[in-house]
Amino acid sequence: MTQDNSSQDNAAGQNGGGDLFNTAAGWVLFAAGLGLGLSILSGKFFHGDKPERPEKLGYVIEGAVEEDGGGAAEMSMAEALNKMPAPELVAAGEKLFAKCQSCHTINAGGANGIGPNLHGTMGKALGGHAGFAYSAELKAKGGAWDWDSMNAWLKSPKAYVSGTKMSFAGLGKIEDRAAIAAYINAQGSNLPIPAFTAAAPTDDATAAAEDEAGEMAAEEAGTDPAAAAGE
Repeated sequence: MTQDNSSQDNAAGQNGGGDLFNTAAGWVLFAAGLGLGLSILSGKFFHGDKPERPEKLGYVIEGAVEEDGGGAAEMSMAEALNKMPAPELVAAGEKLFAKCQSCHTINAGGANGIGPNLHGTMGKALGGHAGFAYSAELKAKGGAWDWDSMNAWLKSPKAYVSGTKMSFAGLGKIEDRAAIAAYINAQGSNLPIPAFTAAAPTDDATAAAEDEAGEMAAEEAGTDPAAAAGE
């Protein structure tokens, strides 16, 4: 009798342990399935598997140079300087020079600030303003401030003179650089603005223009362009 009761107790204990294991295993499988399901749903909802490009990429920093994505070639400094009458160009440059006033003065006899006074700069040697501590790299650059050197400097000071103390990022638009250069030139300098002549059209462009003009004339006259050309 005692043996039978002991066997039954052992069997019950084994069954109870098995039920507990099965229950725990079931919960583990349920949790794993729930996690997988939530992961799939969140991926579909937030497009985690197909990230989308935002409409606006970060912040625009004023004065920073914009990189050209491979579009049309930039116009020359001479062309930019001749896009509008000189007085209008100088007036536009005066407004843009507000970006520079935190570091530079430009009036005759003005004090040096973070940067040197810029009165009479155009035509003067690089690093040539008395009383300002230029970087060794700028003084070693050599040459004078002409239209091309000023254009390169305003586009990217650090690219033009590696090691310069000037922290300004540069101006991406050549029209802005031309306007500021014209304004600086009008303040104690008098370099002549270089002439600009538009390039003559190529032979192919001229022939295409002549063909188009001929077709328009034939249409106005009410004749077939092909017949008029003898085709």
